[in-house]
This record gives sequence, C-alpha cells and structure tokens, in this order.
Amino acid sequence: MHRFLALFVTLVSCAHMPAPVTLPAEITAALPPDCRQVLLVTVADQHTSAAELTLLELTPSHTWSTVGNAIPARIGRNGMAWGHGEFSLHAPPGWRVKKEGDGCAPAGVFRIVQAFGDGPQPSGIRLPWLHCTTHHWGIDDVRSRHYNQIVDDRVTPSDWTGPETMVPAVGCYKLGAVIAHNPRNTPGLGSCIFMHVWQGREVPTAGCTAMSEPDLRNVLAWLDPHAYPCLVQLVQKP
Repeated sequence: MHRFLALFVTLVSCAHMPAPVTLPAEITAALPPDCRQVLLVTVADQHTSAAELTLLELTPSHTWSTVGNAIPARIGRNGMAWGHGEFSLHAPPGWRVKKEGDGCAPAGVFRIVQAFGDGPQPSGIRLPWLHCTTHHWGIDDVRSRHYNQIVDDRVTPSDWTGPETMVPAVGCYKLGAVIAHNPRNTPGLGSCIFMHVWQGREVPTAGCTAMSEPDLRNVLAWLDPHAYPCLVQLVQKP
C-alpha cells in the first residue's frame, strides 16, 4: 500500500502537449469503470496545504493524459489525511485518518456529484446544480441526522447547532462542487467537503480544495457528468 504515497508522471517533450500520467495501480482499480475524467490534486507531503490540480482524461488507448496546464490550489490547513470514500481503499501505513474538525483534506478517490453557487446555473456547467440561498446550510453537527449534508431550512426541520452558511460573506461558496467524501454520512468521519473559491493563493482551507474563481469556472465547465468525474488526492513522489 506504500505505493499510494507516490504518483508517477511521464512528460512528453513539448510542455503544451498532453502528457501521459501513470496513476498508482490501486487508484486506477478503485476508479468507477465508467470514469473518464479525473481531477488529480497532489501535494509534496501530508502536512502541506499547497497543492497542484491537474485535469486528466482517459484516452481511447485507456491511458490517462493531462488536459491543459496544472492549476495552483490550496487544501486543508493541516494537509491531507486518508479520507472515507465509497471505494474499497484503506489508509496506507503512516497516514492519518480523516475525522471531523481535523483541518485536513481527504486523500483518496471521490466522486464529484454536484455543482453549486449563489446564483443560477452558469452557462457551460453541466453537473447538477444547486442554487444556494441564505436558507441553505452545510451540517457539521455530528448529532444531527442531516450530518454531512446541505439542507434547506425551509423544508428540513432543524436538529442541528452551528451550521455553516452556504452563502458566506467572504464569497468562497459563490461557486463550488460537492465531493462525495463520507458518502454514508457517518458521524465524526468528516463533513461538507467541497471544491470552492480560495481566499487567496496562500490561504489554506478547513479541509476543502480551493482555487481561484477563474480556474474553478474552467474546471467545472470541463467536467462532464456522463464521464463520471472523480477527484483523486495524493502525495506526489519527490
């Protein structure tokens, strides 16, 4: 399982041409059979928040190839911990395991299930869209039966305390996507993992994956729900 700690990337001679990428065998085996798009987020080690996001697409020869240039990103303030996905991947030796409030982004393989924002669905974004209002909340209260879900308080009776607004004044959720981390909503394993707009190039998150708004718009416009896109987050081999 130590191979999860390393990602091998083979570059072609021209930096602007697609580059073949070899993912660890355990990762490719865990991807859904119909997955043809991957957002690959890599960090130098488990404890850093500085990350790089690369778009990968499956070629007709069933190899992974880069699309465009790498994108700077930020993850959790305490780096990465092994996450809880719906695929049979276990934490490799030496990895922390993600839990609620640890300030870590989840490592592993996760579906990208929905886009969201504080307005109507933008042109070009094909993922299912959730228009968030001041009535929408992300629930991180482990005692709530709605833990790890986005709820609308107009239709969902409250059984939570301290929810997170989905329209924060800082604007980080003006555009985002829901990551299927802890899909069984098990209390304590981590909640409300998103991709969203960063607060600055040097500003980490509480556990999400963030980037500039223009980069995020381009990423979301590229994602095709019929390609079963997944987020893969790993430590990169030095």
